[in-house]
Parts: sequence; C-alpha cells; structure tokens
Amino acid sequence: MDQHGGHYLNKAAVLSPLGAARICQLLLGCTIMALVSHSAGYSANYGNFCMFVWCFSFAVTLLVFTLDVTRLHTCMPISWDNFTVTFAMLATLMYITASVVYPVYFLQTDCPDESCEVQAYRIAVTVCSCVCCFPYGAEVFLTRAKPGAVVGYMATVSGLLKVVQSFVACIIFGALANDSEYNLYIATQYCVVVYSLCFSVTVIVVILTVSGRTSALRFPFDRFVVIYTFLAVILYLSTALAWPIFSFDKKYGTTTRPEDCPRGNCPWDSKLVVAVFTNVNLILYFIDLVYSQRIRFVSNSVV
Repeated sequence: MDQHGGHYLNKAAVLSPLGAARICQLLLGCTIMALVSHSAGYSANYGNFCMFVWCFSFAVTLLVFTLDVTRLHTCMPISWDNFTVTFAMLATLMYITASVVYPVYFLQTDCPDESCEVQAYRIAVTVCSCVCCFPYGAEVFLTRAKPGAVVGYMATVSGLLKVVQSFVACIIFGALANDSEYNLYIATQYCVVVYSLCFSVTVIVVILTVSGRTSALRFPFDRFVVIYTFLAVILYLSTALAWPIFSFDKKYGTTTRPEDCPRGNCPWDSKLVVAVFTNVNLILYFIDLVYSQRIRFVSNSVV
C-alpha cells in the first residue's frame, strides 16, 4: 500500500481500454519481431528502418506499460501524459510508414517454390504491422484532449500536429539526403535552411512540453507557439514556391522523370518527394495556426 492507502500496482493500466490498447501493441510488436527474425528477414536501409520502427516501438511501449502499472512514472521529472500521447502519435506514424515500406521492397507478385514460405512470413509481417497501427491510433484517440478538459498541450490537436510536422520533416530530410541535388542553387539551399529551422524549433517545443519546462521560458509559451507557427507558415509557403521552380522548371531541371533514372536512386524522385511533403507540412502548419488560436495554455502545470 502507498502513503495514500492505494495499491502499488495500477489495475486500471491493465483493465482499462487504454491498457487493452497497449497490451495489443505489445503482442503485435512481439509477433512482428518474431516473424522477421524467424524467416521473413530484412535487408538494406529500408529493412533496417522497418526493424528499427518495430523494435523501438515495442521497447518504449513495454517501458510505458511497466511504468504505468507500477506507478513509477510519478517519480520521473516529465509530463507523463504529454510523453505518452506524443509517443503514441509518433509510433502510429512510424508504423504506418513501415507498413508501406516493407511490402513495397520485400513482397513480390510471384515467388519460386523455395521462397514461397518466406513470402508467406513477409505477408504475415505486413498484416500484423498494418493491424498494429490501430492500437497506437486508439491510444491517441483515448488520450486526446476532450472539450472542456484540462490536459497536456501534446494531447491537443495543435500538439499532435507538432509530432506529425516533425515526422514529415524527417521524410523531407531523408529525400534530401538521397541525391536530391539541393546544393546546386542558392534557392534550394534556402529551402533546406527553412526545413531545418522549422524542424528544430518544433522539436524544441515538443521537448519543453514533454519535460514540463515551458514555464521556464522568460516569455509566454502560448504567444511563442502562435508566433512561431505563423512564421513557419510564411517560411513553408516560400519553400513551396521556390523548390518546384528550381527543381522542375525547364531552366533549372526537367519537368518529367528521366527514363534512364534508376529506381531508388533518382534525384528527380527525391525532388518530387520533397515538393509533395513540403506542401503537406505547409497545410499542417496552417491547420496548427488555426487551432492554436483556440487553445488555452496552462504552461506551468505538469499533467
């Protein structure tokens, strides 16, 4: 028994809908890793990424579940609710990505007799990975902000969008690193600076919120978030205009994909990915700006 007369173990962490979602996450994550290790296999950077997603998500979920059951999270100097909803949102995005990447690079339309068993395992991995997106999404749904409730910033629409913006920025960085030829023009280098700046500030906002240190700032956190989001919209708008011009205009590049461009190592493909996700992040920051006007911040509480 603890000092308040309660039990040391938190039964609600197991018997609640949230607990059920986390148990499903653990079971599916363990199944995926077992299938991949046994026969499905993985290779190259794409396979390593997928395996990292499954192992990382399982490890953190196990940690979260254990700390919640034992109530040890109360001893941690972080905002627990902000941390768990942030991780759940991140894990959802990572699982969705892995569920797309793994079958694209490891599933084949046909298979020789000797490799059909491996193909079956890879199909099972893909199915389990797709299904596991739902328990993580369910956790986000269960812990999201409800009207009139006092919750952590990361549980609001604006907070969840911060996670999505950071994840999309990582996709952009991955495309930039894959021979995107961004160093050919000053305008495209400017775009990279914008991506890096917005990503860095967004991550700082998330870290400050999860650590419960927003009150340590010498200026109002809510005003900072709104002003930064407005500036991010302006900056991303400029990159949404500049990047396509200096990547696909006839004066600077090619409007269509070169026929001799190899799959998986084509600068034109990387430029297209950057252009698409630049507009995605522009829309996300704009929606974030709209929702930021409707939030009442409680910067000095750790929930």
